[in-house]
Amino acid sequence: MPLELVTVPCLADNYAYLIHDPETGQTAVIDVPEVGPILGALNAHQWRLTDILITHHHDDHIQGVDTLRAQTGAMVLGAAADAHRLPRLDLALDEHASFSLGREMARVIDVPGHTIGHIAFHFPDSHLCFTADSLMAGGCGRLFEGSARMMHASLQKLAALPPETLICSGHEYTATNLRFALTLEPNNPALISRIADVAEKRAKGTPTVPVPLQIELDTNPYLRAHLPALKTAVGLPDADDVTVFAEIRARKDKF
Repeated sequence: MPLELVTVPCLADNYAYLIHDPETGQTAVIDVPEVGPILGALNAHQWRLTDILITHHHDDHIQGVDTLRAQTGAMVLGAAADAHRLPRLDLALDEHASFSLGREMARVIDVPGHTIGHIAFHFPDSHLCFTADSLMAGGCGRLFEGSARMMHASLQKLAALPPETLICSGHEYTATNLRFALTLEPNNPALISRIADVAEKRAKGTPTVPVPLQIELDTNPYLRAHLPALKTAVGLPDADDVTVFAEIRARKDKF
């Protein structure tokens, strides 16, 4: 039986996620932008929080961790490389680490770029990957600490996951990301269809995440920098993939 997933809107445009093992009752939250909505979702489902998983150190992902820990007694897990700038960790993780939530084993993936210590959490049996501000819906995070080469390598790790994997990212940036993508691939039918779907969801106030990885592979320009058509679109038909990725990211920064 796969883990149950609940998407929790927080702040102006952040998301936290709850995952629950119905057999053992264990429940984790991925990132804590604020406490109220997470406690509300836990109460609505009558779940008890056992674990807090942290993807990276930015305040809009960790500022509620200590309060939520105090109120629930949950264990806190995060990157060993970022332990000096995260809330106190009960379990420090690196890319070689794995841990269990209920009956399912999770794998830690090192995904630096947005920040140096950014990690993602992959639950292969449930086809879930929590990517926060690395691979995002229709985009990727800004390169605040890492290089384009670093982020490109991180995204290649995520792109290699099974295509049915649900990508659970950290923000409601999808519409803007796809508007930018359309400037590069105006005739991509999958992208045009996705834009219409996102517009319908946002009109209803529905989150546009999570998203199957296959849709990202078909529409997200940062996962498509290897394609000749994308290279031509940015005026770099003979460039290597990382150079094209860097140009796409630079254009988005000015979009």
